[in-house]
Amino acid sequence: MGGGAGRGGIRRRPVRRGRRGAPDAAAAVVPVEITGPAEKRFNMVFIGDGYTAGELPRFRADVDRHVKVLWSIEPFRSYRSYVNVWAVQVPSPDSGVDCDPSLDGPRRDTPLGMGFWGGCDPRSVQRLLAVDGAAAARYADLVAGTSAANRQIVALAHSSTYGGAGGTFATASGGNALSSQITPHEIGHSLGGLQDEYDYYARGMPGGAYGGGEPASAHHTVLTSEQLRDRRAKWWRWLGEESEAGGVIGRYEGGLYSTGGVWRPTRHSLMKTLGYPFDEVGREVMVQAVSAKVDLVQGHTPNGAPIGADRTVWVDTLHPLGGELDVVWRLDGRPLPAGGARTVDLRRLPLTPGRHALTATVTDPTPFVRDPAVRGSAALTRSVAWTVDTRLPTRPQRVAVRFTSHTPTQTPVGAWSVVHADTTHPPDRIPAVRWALDGRPVANPGNDRDLDLSALRIRPGRHTLTARIAGTAHVLRWTVDAAPAEASYELSAPLRTVREPGRPVEYVYDGPFTMRLDAADDHGGHVVTQFRVNGDGWYTYYGWPTDARAPFLFTPSGTEIDGLVYGKLGSPRAVPWDDAAPRYGTHTVEYRTIDPAGNTGAAGRFLVTLVRPAGS
Repeated sequence: MGGGAGRGGIRRRPVRRGRRGAPDAAAAVVPVEITGPAEKRFNMVFIGDGYTAGELPRFRADVDRHVKVLWSIEPFRSYRSYVNVWAVQVPSPDSGVDCDPSLDGPRRDTPLGMGFWGGCDPRSVQRLLAVDGAAAARYADLVAGTSAANRQIVALAHSSTYGGAGGTFATASGGNALSSQITPHEIGHSLGGLQDEYDYYARGMPGGAYGGGEPASAHHTVLTSEQLRDRRAKWWRWLGEESEAGGVIGRYEGGLYSTGGVWRPTRHSLMKTLGYPFDEVGREVMVQAVSAKVDLVQGHTPNGAPIGADRTVWVDTLHPLGGELDVVWRLDGRPLPAGGARTVDLRRLPLTPGRHALTATVTDPTPFVRDPAVRGSAALTRSVAWTVDTRLPTRPQRVAVRFTSHTPTQTPVGAWSVVHADTTHPPDRIPAVRWALDGRPVANPGNDRDLDLSALRIRPGRHTLTARIAGTAHVLRWTVDAAPAEASYELSAPLRTVREPGRPVEYVYDGPFTMRLDAADDHGGHVVTQFRVNGDGWYTYYGWPTDARAPFLFTPSGTEIDGLVYGKLGSPRAVPWDDAAPRYGTHTVEYRTIDPAGNTGAAGRFLVTLVRPAGS
């Protein structure tokens, strides 16, 4: 269980160029997951480096694994619909990247000039994976509609060596066992501005004491818990809450590469130890960062001049998978009883002659955000205003009724998610959308453009969802995946196995043992498996740090690899100077899956009892 790779890591170096200074003509843009026009989405652009033409299928497989792991982590799971994913395939003359794994490693001719040691700099650290930023930007520019303002570049190196970097660009090795965890960690740096929470810079060497003032970092402090509450500072609203990353949100010493004198919110988090999720404090920051890259209002009735009162007025919004946005209409400052609808009919309102002020305020009510300033920011709240003049007639306009944007129909939708279907907007009526599951109508009061599948309590299995525009033949169809992937485990041979009615199976060991987790999904695709010990934070299974095909190894005190410690049974241990005392006795191990549709499977469990070896 280890920390992230590093920050910064941008290196300038000549880039292979085609005619007229353009990037290599052999480069190809491949849409991976598209949720809307690039101009209206946050675009994740993966660019491969060091993959030869024959190795490009390996690049696509690496992208798929990295993306599926990203979708298993909040807030990306809930805001996946805000994001387009693109892969830029660039055939490389040479296979691999520079200085891999050591400074005396060969220099290779690659389009992005990626290299370990911060670009072969002996003053840097081995795991810092650099990229030629100018080259990366040129290749990303091949994705039409994207720019520095609405995209995040992720450069994947064709390497199985641990490494990455965060800064303007995020980098990660494509094939390391932990590489799909490096990507969200580095995006936490690049997109969210989150700081590292681990207490070292050089591996195997504890950092010193922090000696500065209150950090600018949102998730580090020198204040006590009482001071956080009294001053309403940093994460005071989350104090005492159970964390998805494990334990209770409070104040844990170490971070910003220092072992003491500075505190973080949780014992674990993705910004401290790869494998865990963002804790609630980091997650709140990332919700704002992702949402700030898009506009909650995707379109609306033109408002550049007054409009008549003999028409409908509409807003089109984004549609998070994790929950519906709120829309509140106000006329002359008073809320209208619109029930969250995206369209109101002014003809049904008792308007007095003259001018009136109409507004629609769109807000994201996500429970991931507790700070009112974040909630009220442009990232999570948008308003549109119109002047309504009862003396103005609306010019007749024929608008064909049809569906416009909608949840993609090509891939299954998860039974936990919100599905949406937007329509055109005739000024003289409001098209109604009717939903049905397996041919049976489902109630959907209020906003009929969104359907929250989680509220339907869909039975396990595969189902067909339809959305029809009432009175027309326009129908959309989705497959609903309500069957989470199935997980299984395989352990090394125990001393004995204990089976008792009403109790999970128990395996007894007197030393190290291994655990392999496997999963299968009836829809195919990469399935994320996770485990946790004694109710601690969920930890993504990746095999073993040195070999993704090897099982995870549990030992009484953990195994040190490259200055980090993995697999300590009982209380986790991330670095050699953490508590190494073995925790004998019985431990509960839980395991679960997150499939490509985002469904989280019910947790299975077993018991492991670690006994002292004979004669110890």
